[in-house]
Amino acid sequence: MHTHPSYLSDDDRAPARPALNRLLSSLADDDQGKLLALCDTVRVDVGQVLYEPGQAIRHVYFPVDSLISLLAVAEGRMTLEVGSVGQEGMIGASVALGHELALVRAVVQRAGRANRIAVADFRAEFKRNEALQRLLYRYTDTLLAQAIQIAVCSRFHVLEARLARTLLITRDRLQSEKFHLTHEFLAHALGVRRVGVTKAASALQHQKLITYSRGNIEILDSAGLEAASCRCYELVKDKGAMGMAKVFL
Repeated sequence: MHTHPSYLSDDDRAPARPALNRLLSSLADDDQGKLLALCDTVRVDVGQVLYEPGQAIRHVYFPVDSLISLLAVAEGRMTLEVGSVGQEGMIGASVALGHELALVRAVVQRAGRANRIAVADFRAEFKRNEALQRLLYRYTDTLLAQAIQIAVCSRFHVLEARLARTLLITRDRLQSEKFHLTHEFLAHALGVRRVGVTKAASALQHQKLITYSRGNIEILDSAGLEAASCRCYELVKDKGAMGMAKVFL
């Protein structure tokens, strides 16, 4: 069931303007201005579901300082994270490719702001704006490459390495060594039971790579955590960096 983002008050909205989504910021000023004129700035809260698989997409979101987790869903209850989107990207790009319905569950992982635009307005702008078309084609290629690598990782690599990879990617998206992720969320993201997350997190904590208490995580040894991760972290990071570098050229 959808929960709706809240509009920012005038007081909240004022300081939000300088901090833009990086994908939007990469557009020329005129193109950026036209899109932003169609956007609302909304605040999204942890656990909010912005999309459910099979439901109509009504809005496209460009996170500013929020983080959105993309979860593939099987049989309505089993989930696996296939990507996450922060200020470097967007969710809902598939509507520009003709998709009416969401393919994944989009859940807010970190609360914050997002620029939101109605699908009809976004499609009209996409149709007339060649720069936006090129940008989104490259961005969707990047998302697909990352989703494929994460799927391979989930099938072939041990949980401890996968958890390390997830924590490192979250750090990169948030640009912080400290963040909040509950056992329940990580279980949904990794497609395992909570007891599995507890054991894997305890192993990483025992190696003094992280501290983890009541969902509050701090990475103590980034190099050590990267060594504990499978090579998929480097591949996902490199695909993301390469894709984003092309986007922001």
